Amino acid sequence: MSVLCAVGEIVDGQARGFVVGAGAGRRDVVVVNSGGVLRAYANRCPHRGTPLETFPDRFTDSAGLLVCSTHGARFRPDDGYCVSGPCVGQALQSVAIALQDGSVVLAD
Repeated sequence: MSVLCAVGEIVDGQARGFVVGAGAGRRDVVVVNSGGVLRAYANRCPHRGTPLETFPDRFTDSAGLLVCSTHGARFRPDDGYCVSGPCVGQALQSVAIALQDGSVVLAD
């Protein structure tokens, strides 16, 4: 299991990006805190496969939706479902995480 961060490092309504591994095993993940519940998604827009953020850790808008900075698609943090933009009806790929000893870890 790969440790991403401490549980308290991502405040409600915010998200952080993490890169784990290298080469073919590299994983680019975004962890979002929505209502105190942490969820993780592959940091890849279903529209074109680009990372969601242009600048590090800038994933959410003022309404708390995850935003693809390339094309403006917006995703619900609770399930990754796209509610507006070029990929409406699609969703971010969920990534399994677990809380272990006060840390957020990838559940491989």
